[in-house]
Amino acid sequence: MRYISLTSLLLPLFTLLGLGALVSGLGSQCSAPVTSGTAAASAPFWLEQMQHRGSAPYSSNPGGYQVFRNVKDFGAKGDGVTDDTAAINAAISSGNRCGNGCGQTSVTPAVVYFPQGTYLVSSPIISYYYTQLIGDAKHMPTLVASPGFQGIAVIDADPGWYVNQDNFYHSIRNFKIDVSRMPTSASATGIHWQVSQATSLINIVFQMSTAAGNAHQGIWMENGSGGFMGDLVFNGGKFGMWVGNQQFTVRNITVNNANTVVYGLWNWGWTFQGVTINNCQVGFDLATGSTTQDNQGVGGEAIIDAVVTNTPIFVRNSQPSNGVLHGSLVLNNIRLNNVPTAVAVANGQVLLSGGTTTINSWAQGNVYTGTNPTGRFVQSNIGAINKASNLLDSAGRIFGKGHPQYANYAPDQFISVKSQGAKGDGQTDDTAAIQAVLNNYSGCKIIFFDAGVYVVSNTITIPAGTQIVGEAWATILGTGNKFFDYNNPVPVIRAGDTGSQGVLEITDMIFSTRGPTAGAIVLEWNVHDPAGQQGAAGTWDTHIILGGKDGTNLQASNCPTSGSGGNNCFAAFLALHLTPSSSAYLEGLWVWTADHDLDQGPQLSIYTGRGIMSESQGPVWMVGTASEHNILYQYYLVNAQNHYMGLIQTETPYFQPNPVPPAPFIPNSAYKDPSLGPGAAWALTVSNSQNILVFGAGLYSFFQNYGQDCLNTFNCQQQIVNIDSASTIGIYSLSTVASQYQISVNGQGIVPNSANRNGFAQTVTAWTRS
Repeated sequence: MRYISLTSLLLPLFTLLGLGALVSGLGSQCSAPVTSGTAAASAPFWLEQMQHRGSAPYSSNPGGYQVFRNVKDFGAKGDGVTDDTAAINAAISSGNRCGNGCGQTSVTPAVVYFPQGTYLVSSPIISYYYTQLIGDAKHMPTLVASPGFQGIAVIDADPGWYVNQDNFYHSIRNFKIDVSRMPTSASATGIHWQVSQATSLINIVFQMSTAAGNAHQGIWMENGSGGFMGDLVFNGGKFGMWVGNQQFTVRNITVNNANTVVYGLWNWGWTFQGVTINNCQVGFDLATGSTTQDNQGVGGEAIIDAVVTNTPIFVRNSQPSNGVLHGSLVLNNIRLNNVPTAVAVANGQVLLSGGTTTINSWAQGNVYTGTNPTGRFVQSNIGAINKASNLLDSAGRIFGKGHPQYANYAPDQFISVKSQGAKGDGQTDDTAAIQAVLNNYSGCKIIFFDAGVYVVSNTITIPAGTQIVGEAWATILGTGNKFFDYNNPVPVIRAGDTGSQGVLEITDMIFSTRGPTAGAIVLEWNVHDPAGQQGAAGTWDTHIILGGKDGTNLQASNCPTSGSGGNNCFAAFLALHLTPSSSAYLEGLWVWTADHDLDQGPQLSIYTGRGIMSESQGPVWMVGTASEHNILYQYYLVNAQNHYMGLIQTETPYFQPNPVPPAPFIPNSAYKDPSLGPGAAWALTVSNSQNILVFGAGLYSFFQNYGQDCLNTFNCQQQIVNIDSASTIGIYSLSTVASQYQISVNGQGIVPNSANRNGFAQTVTAWTRS
């Protein structure tokens, strides 16, 4: 008699109900899929109730170090009366963590949890390096600044302890931050956010004074190299956000009754996707700098999908451009309701009138087409920005999806990998244990990776239908002979089988290697979201981090900048491969081949052959992604379609052109390796790809063989972006650093940086085929 599983009987019914895609990977121990949460409305967030088994295997006390900390266990009351400052900071700092004088480290992660309540604070809560501050997602806690609050902000991510461009690994989510009790004259600030990559602000409401002339602000940021933030609400204040940072991506913010929504002090490029403004005075107030780096202003602002209501001025430049590039601006799909002035200058000059209308596509800056090396300066409407229809939501905006948190789920709807035998101790081979958990429970349990480092020696296949949550960026570390040969590359993680379809969500994980692993494809992404479920397959706050950390064997001590580490310093063949049948929603993803050592300090030379390769037919959303220091390319689109990329950020390897790429790798025709520019990796190369929109890019080349004299001549590499003649693509708000040509077509340099000097960076406002 042939055995017929319950799963096979249920699948036709699930398909009929539109649930078939979710359960395509239903595990062997599952009787039914998990499709909704079962927690009682009054129950706390599941994270509070879980048994916590997380560990920090490379800390000084791996057996006793506490990863998960509930602030109430450290004495916080959350009653709105007791001053909880000291208790909260004790919860964050305990365990010899990376605070003042540390600089940076990867070995002491922490999740600091705030149950429902109102937490009164009188001085800053300091977010230490490698910290996630997480509130109850069901019943968001409130952080209230006392009337006599003293300090820079309610939450401070850098009290001067960290190098701003290297201030990685901070996440804050699920809070109301209230500074309204402070005097209206005080510079009351919700969050001081001087951070870099692998950082996020998610699901936060800022409450400030609405009194006329108040000095309150939600976010204050003066420097850094970010980063992603999204799903934020600002009520009141002088400024919703006062910001200066190399680059950032902001998705889905709402600002009500502020004087100024965003004050921009400086940047090289920011992308705002999905902005709602109600009853403010000025939307974006942008400080205009000069064309030289001694006076950097807002270099590139790109705003897509905004609704602005009852606000006199949408965008205001501090100085006129006078017919030449002084700060680039791109607007797309901006709906104005009673907004008299769309774009203006502080001197009163109106560049674009408003009213009640929709701005389709408008730009300020230098615009280029095709192979014409001569651009034209515009402050006017430009050709419609083309977007594939499957990238849009039902309102015609670029689709966005917030970080899945499963707020209404109960603890018994999760399964801990450590409870099923995985160790996460950085030593034990956890391949079999992890694969067994996925095979047994995918589709009916959310797979919870307790904090730790999980060593694997063979490919882990994540079935379609799986939802994964990491604790404190739990790490899967591929190592061993399976991943050794760059002539025969093998995935460490395979997300879905080839051609599979279904939900696949991964949050708060790191995928990595322990070298030498020249044949590792760190993440092969095969799954496609099901019809009618946009963004069902994706990653959020998940990163591919290669080397520069304890446990990787790819550190400064054995891979110094001299290159003497040789073959022992291969980190990966390819970081991320989106295969032809896949789709992907990637938010806040950082692909980083380390340029320096987080735990030992110095720079280092390690080698990843390729960054992100996409052959996907789409839809693909890359929202706030970065890819850095890979040998051949950072982003490569080949035979791809239907991609939205905004903002993307790259850096060229610091050691190039020594060796000249593809060395120390060799070309691999099976992975369609592109022709290379002279002496350096492509930041972005596009071949035979259609319906591609790049809306914000910061692509940088800072070094030649670890020297920086090339910055003085704006020529650290000759070419950085290459588009072939067969591709249909629009590139908007492109800022590069020190590439002689900013855009090449068919390998020939077209747009020279000399025409687009814009502070430290050089900015092309728009490039289209025609």
